[in-house]
Amino acid sequence: MALIAACPLCTGIGHAAEGAHWSYEGEAGPDKWGALEAEYGACSAGSQQSPIDITGVVKAELPDLGIAWKPGGEMVNNGHTIQVNAAPGGALTRGDRRYDLVQYHFHAPSEHLLDGHHFPMEVHFVHKNAATGGLGVLGVFLKAGASNADFAALAAAFPAKAKQTAPVAAVDPTGLLPASRGYWAYEGSLTTPPCSEIVDWMVAQEPIEVAQADIDKFTAIYSMNARPALAINRRFVLGSK
Repeated sequence: MALIAACPLCTGIGHAAEGAHWSYEGEAGPDKWGALEAEYGACSAGSQQSPIDITGVVKAELPDLGIAWKPGGEMVNNGHTIQVNAAPGGALTRGDRRYDLVQYHFHAPSEHLLDGHHFPMEVHFVHKNAATGGLGVLGVFLKAGASNADFAALAAAFPAKAKQTAPVAAVDPTGLLPASRGYWAYEGSLTTPPCSEIVDWMVAQEPIEVAQADIDKFTAIYSMNARPALAINRRFVLGSK
């Protein structure tokens, strides 16, 4: 599989890569993605699709996550979300696997559910394994509460229109991580077309707090950009102890 071609999330503009127009509602909405273009077939025919409802977790001895990201990057409104193309050199390690941070972006409400419930937002940190071409995506839930300095800095500069960009030199993505490194893990897919089933998913068990006013700044631009949860089928969700 040509993983770069199958991974618009790995490009600078991410979701705005070439391909048939898709959206989160109407005639180009999630239930129609698989029919929009041949390359989107996995969106309807795949058996390991994401997101899912995280429930029935199996406790396991999961490898610790090692996270070493770099501040900076460039923020872009790509027509489907606000995305930060990451500064080079950042990485996530999980056991003997290393993934390089490519970009991170936001969804409202959260794409993953927890026991049937959404969080107000979710951030996805998209990494690529240089050796295999596979992806490692870390999801973190956002809930309303105390202000988060790094999210507030992003929110203050959110580009309101598609294709607009903004520098984020002082923003440290590690500021969007919870104190705990506990996580859930499962095998899944991109949550946008072409829905390629090439993702090692990791979802942080602890949400972070951000100011409601900053959530409102995002939802003023994208009020709903979350794919509905898909069937887990024969997969298991593993949870670190």
